[in-house]
Amino acid sequence: MRKPWIVGVLLGVLLLGACGDPASGPEGTPPAPEVQGATAATHQGAAASPRASAPVRAAPTVLYLGDSLAMENQKVLGGLLRDELHAKYTSAPYSGTTLCDYLEGTAVRSLVPAADKAAALVRSTHPDFVVLQFWGNSWGYTPCMDGITYDAARSKYFARYAADAEKLTEQIAAAGGARRPKVVWVLQGPDPITPDRVRRVNALYEERARASDDLVADAGKAVSPATGRYTWSQYLPCTAYEHAHAAYCTQSGRDRTALHRDDDYLHFCLAPTTSTPKPCPARSPGILRIARAITRAVGAHLG
Repeated sequence: MRKPWIVGVLLGVLLLGACGDPASGPEGTPPAPEVQGATAATHQGAAASPRASAPVRAAPTVLYLGDSLAMENQKVLGGLLRDELHAKYTSAPYSGTTLCDYLEGTAVRSLVPAADKAAALVRSTHPDFVVLQFWGNSWGYTPCMDGITYDAARSKYFARYAADAEKLTEQIAAAGGARRPKVVWVLQGPDPITPDRVRRVNALYEERARASDDLVADAGKAVSPATGRYTWSQYLPCTAYEHAHAAYCTQSGRDRTALHRDDDYLHFCLAPTTSTPKPCPARSPGILRIARAITRAVGAHLG
């Protein structure tokens, strides 16, 4: 009896996408600590690189793509990148998507229109960095996955996901031409339903970054307990920054802050979900932690 309930919850929270209605505009975040050049970012050395990247400009251009997690993060991340790195920023996330949705040649069976495919946006925005944040579509909703699901065919699921990661990297590189952008693979946080799946998806991202001389940003570590990288928790101890900015330490009397709502274990927006995916309108500690980790990864590469 447990499995149908799990599948129902999983499908429901993912299809809802990121939460909130931005008509009133997302609340501004207080000034964040300096992140440029921080050592928390990870650079994956290359075994072989298809094309060397051009030197990155001091004020980088960043393109952010992803699923519902990126949808809810996009305004906070854009604000940090602009404030801390003076970046020019473009975001085009689509809830419910996975890597194959952003591949050119999949428009008919994709949730992403042709104009917003990764390669198309690289050609139009000329980014220095392409940040990819995908939880790892595993339930068969996205048509481009051809019905391959984690539950039904795990080996096939991981093989397909690895192939799509390689193909997406190749398309981004080709679209960049002489100025190949650095791909930043965002590592995901714990999943209480399928913890090993997220661990393996993250390993796949790290392997792809090494093979292509790209980067990873371990944003998932920022929303994991210090005692267990893949142990899911709704609450974590407040950081020094969160203590200093009371809106981000949601239960200061207990020295802990909420990462998830009671009714949504996956997303980090503390506002109720809506049927129309939108950027998160509420100050949410998990979103800020993730955005800061991504900003550190970009800043560290800039040096």
